[in-house]
Amino acid sequence: MMTRTVDATQELAAFLRTRRERLDPLDFGLPSRRRSRRTPGLRREEVAELAGVSVDYVVRLEQARGLRPSADVVEALAGALRLAPDERAYLFDLTRQRPRDADLPATAAAPPLARLVADLSPLPAMLMNHRYDVLAWNAEMAELILDFGTLPPSQRNAMWLCLMHPEMREFYVDRERVVREGVAHLRAAWAAHPEDRALTGLISEITTHNEEFARLWAQQDVKVNGRGHKVLRHPDVGEIAVHFEVLMPLQDTDQRLMICRAADDMSRSGLDRLCAAARPTGLAP
Repeated sequence: MMTRTVDATQELAAFLRTRRERLDPLDFGLPSRRRSRRTPGLRREEVAELAGVSVDYVVRLEQARGLRPSADVVEALAGALRLAPDERAYLFDLTRQRPRDADLPATAAAPPLARLVADLSPLPAMLMNHRYDVLAWNAEMAELILDFGTLPPSQRNAMWLCLMHPEMREFYVDRERVVREGVAHLRAAWAAHPEDRALTGLISEITTHNEEFARLWAQQDVKVNGRGHKVLRHPDVGEIAVHFEVLMPLQDTDQRLMICRAADDMSRSGLDRLCAAARPTGLAP
């Protein structure tokens, strides 16, 4: 039974060797030279050429000699070894690097997740990306907060709505805490996605036009909020207290599924009334 922790350098070496040895030279247009190849797969010099690195570099990696390849080198090795997406992610994890496409935001809901949002009725649910863009929602969430379908896509952002939409100014009973936590969460997302120009533009726009956001942003608080409690002032049913949970799917890691539940009996009654009024076709297009 294995009890020791993972030695990333040794595991990286073994992983690179096994991935190299499983490759068929014929798939790369290379002669098999079966008689001259003492081991299966590609030679180290062939992998080095495909990845654009030196043979000595590949040798030292496979011998666990303490190298830490850059993200560009890891990407090149993943391509040379024709790694599957999960294998590529594993290689980046072993080298403590971030894949370049980790900064690419989801701009549309993954169809299975959009269907899940609809299937979660009567619980209010919506799907967002790391910058709070709302990608999909069900009828109950539209009744609880607002009908996102009536807004232009550029305004379907939970942070923008909270701070800039007139109807949302007094929506949260504990507005200061909600906004503070949202800003702290957005700062964490900004650091994790430094190449996301849309996120940078969103932050710049809100900072310019909202003094509350600018003040809180300058405090540099960081907090990722995966669950919590909010009290809402709903124009039709009065105050509703909800618990929320935010889940991240393994397959679509830039999409966040937010699910709300009533926090007490009175709120459950109000939420039931909203659910009864919800349209059956509330799923976002």
